[in-house]
Amino acid sequence: MADDKPKLRLGALVSLVAGSMIGAGIFSLPQNMAASASAGVVLVGWLITAAGMLMLAFVFQTLSNRRPDLDAGIYAYAKAGFGDYMGFSSAWGYWISAWLGNVSYLVLVFSTLGYYFPMFGEGNTVAAVLCASVLLWLLHFLVLRGIQQAAFINTVATIAKVVPIVLFIVIVAFAFKPSVFFDDFWGTGNTDLGSFMTQLRGMMLVTVWVFIGIEGASIYSARARKRSDVGKATVIGFLGVLLLLVAVSVLSMGVLSQPELANLQDPSMAGVLEHLVGHWGSLAISIGLLISLGGALLAWTLLCGEILFAAASDHTMPGFLKHENDNHVPSNALWLSNGFIQLFLVITLFSESTYLSLLYLATSMILVPYLWSAAYALLMSWRGETYEGEPGRRRKDMTIAAVALAYSLWLLYAGGIQYVLLSALLYAPGAALFAKARHEQSKPVFQPFEWAIFAVVLAGAVLAGYGLYAGFLSL
Repeated sequence: MADDKPKLRLGALVSLVAGSMIGAGIFSLPQNMAASASAGVVLVGWLITAAGMLMLAFVFQTLSNRRPDLDAGIYAYAKAGFGDYMGFSSAWGYWISAWLGNVSYLVLVFSTLGYYFPMFGEGNTVAAVLCASVLLWLLHFLVLRGIQQAAFINTVATIAKVVPIVLFIVIVAFAFKPSVFFDDFWGTGNTDLGSFMTQLRGMMLVTVWVFIGIEGASIYSARARKRSDVGKATVIGFLGVLLLLVAVSVLSMGVLSQPELANLQDPSMAGVLEHLVGHWGSLAISIGLLISLGGALLAWTLLCGEILFAAASDHTMPGFLKHENDNHVPSNALWLSNGFIQLFLVITLFSESTYLSLLYLATSMILVPYLWSAAYALLMSWRGETYEGEPGRRRKDMTIAAVALAYSLWLLYAGGIQYVLLSALLYAPGAALFAKARHEQSKPVFQPFEWAIFAVVLAGAVLAGYGLYAGFLSL
């Protein structure tokens, strides 16, 4: 039977990658970087980050080209390499990370508006939550009208939000002063920054969240017009966003000193531009941030539904999540995702800082699927699968996968063991959905080795729960 679903072109796939990656992080980058590290360490950190994330981008490109049968990207790689439960856990963790990120984006939209309209406060007042809820469901019904239409709007939003960022880069480049940039280049004169390694670890923590979304095109493998476009979109989107991120953070350090940048309020790009051109610069960045957040919300709303739909389509998730409406949109998955977002929006009324902590938790959760993707690429090249008659290419891809795996492990370390433990609290309950899916197929819930993995996850959840109770862990 012919597939009559609308297909996504290369431009739409690139926009999904860029739109997923360019959210709120880039607008806060000058302050976030300066608060953690000096200019010299920032440069070293960007070199390491660029190499590590580029290897991860190549991993997604390689897996997309060599395993075109795996149409769900980041989730399917974990399943193919390490079994059904690890595949489920990868999909579950990615999904939770995606909708938790959307909670933070919605709060940030109205926190930004709160600068001009005090009733919105920090984005967690009654007025802010009500308006955020309206925006959430407007996006929900927009996506229900069709993936193709939503992807087109995302492309327009991606272009629109890049404009103020490019404007910022041009103005700051002309105002750049080498004397400011090289002053206390390694941060030795500022005891608050700590040692070189302390600065490097802190700086690279910032880079984790701003690069999430690099796998966006892989999630839409099944909807791509040409399979080869998935890998191209991943690399093109990554390189374009990397250039913007480095330019924003590094050039800002040649306009204001490290202590001055560290004391700016977010979005700190607005503070840098206001210092150079006055209030209109701050207003321009605020508008750009709102457009960026809107585009990121749309991109991640699409991804939330798609990851559940993909997992349900091959029976890893329960069957009700693979239902599509007449526009080929995974409607049940979308309702479930946005229902959780609505719930956590209400929670922000009673727990003002929770969403910030959950954002870091979401980052930790999404690193696990990244790690399994790199591990699967290494396993596949080690075994020689799909590399018949290509020994040189096999060695090259094995090296790339090994570097990507090492980088993923480093990011988990940089994030801290406390968030790995806390993430177990969210991974463990997911086993109920996995059990339902297995029951629908009349299969045992776990294989013997999967029982061992679940036991470790459950133990981590119990330890994290005790840690929250005892006070040595906190959200």
